[in-house]
Amino acid sequence: LEAHLRTPAKIYYKWEGVSPPGSHKPNTAVPQAYYNSREGIRRLATETGAGQWGSSLAFATALFDLQCTVYMVRVSYEQKPYRKSLMRVWGAECIPSPSTRTSAGRAILEKDPDTSGSLGIAISEAVEDAATHDDTHYSLGSVLNHVCLHQSIIGLESQQQMAAVDDYPDVVLGCCGGGSNFAGMAFPFVGDKLSGRHPDTRIVSCEPTACPTLTKGLYAYDYGDAAGLTPLLKMFTLGHDFVPPPIHAGGLRYHGDSPLLCALTRDGVMEAAAFYQTEVFEAAQLFAHTEGLVVAPEAAHAVKGAIDEALRCKKTGEEKTILFNNPGHGNFDLASYDAHLDGQLIDYEYPEELVREAMTRLPAL
Repeated sequence: LEAHLRTPAKIYYKWEGVSPPGSHKPNTAVPQAYYNSREGIRRLATETGAGQWGSSLAFATALFDLQCTVYMVRVSYEQKPYRKSLMRVWGAECIPSPSTRTSAGRAILEKDPDTSGSLGIAISEAVEDAATHDDTHYSLGSVLNHVCLHQSIIGLESQQQMAAVDDYPDVVLGCCGGGSNFAGMAFPFVGDKLSGRHPDTRIVSCEPTACPTLTKGLYAYDYGDAAGLTPLLKMFTLGHDFVPPPIHAGGLRYHGDSPLLCALTRDGVMEAAAFYQTEVFEAAQLFAHTEGLVVAPEAAHAVKGAIDEALRCKKTGEEKTILFNNPGHGNFDLASYDAHLDGQLIDYEYPEELVREAMTRLPAL
């Protein structure tokens, strides 16, 4: 990739696509399943966007002989059928969301029978499922502090790997939906930045223009789900009833973000960038040509961010070191790549007026 771009920058990436489910998600799925098993819980309920988290929890529950119910955002359920198949192979039940199984799902379908769904809606269904069954707990794959803690193994490993080659990143990047993989990569480097060991490191989250939580959202208390079942979280939000366009990066279609990550962004420790869907897939295709890996559409946002940083170095002549997390493969996303190759992808930029409208429905405090 460096040679193709003819950049003086060095580009490193942490590859998380070699786990059995194909992403970074088992880093938190396995400990969550383990501790629930120790507690005597029989079933876990969860949501999933693109299916990476759902398949990882299915994998983890199979290890500990637990049942698993996954509410998968409807548009991704239809776009990525083999993620559903993978969950079923590991013994999980996969349900398109919104569904008629929960009161939250039925309420959404009554308002909009043709809705493409959202992670906020799927979370509502999974939380309701867990709350109404004594043998079931809810398991979350992003956003909350314990998930970020589990995922910090990514950044900790990266620090040791960079030290092994006597290098350190000037720029750290990652794609960002709920924040699990980005926080996992970034937080150890945030520690270096705040301690003064490496105060000038830039840390950049990469999100879709269609779901611009960090670049256009309001920093406020909001629910983590569409039905308002979760505790209030202080975060950048597009509104808990936000239903994003049906972009192919299903794992990034979330209205909020990790509160820790949001606070660091608000305080200027991190920065955020947003990219259009077509330019993201173009970057992913270039990465496949030069590095051989077909990455998930979510991961492709970080690829795009890294390429832009490298091209900036080409213009300035700076020999910067760029590090990004590459959280998963795109082997089950080939229909999305087909849509890109056939020229069927549509760019979408979420209008600021819709964000302002959603802000009127935030919970009153």
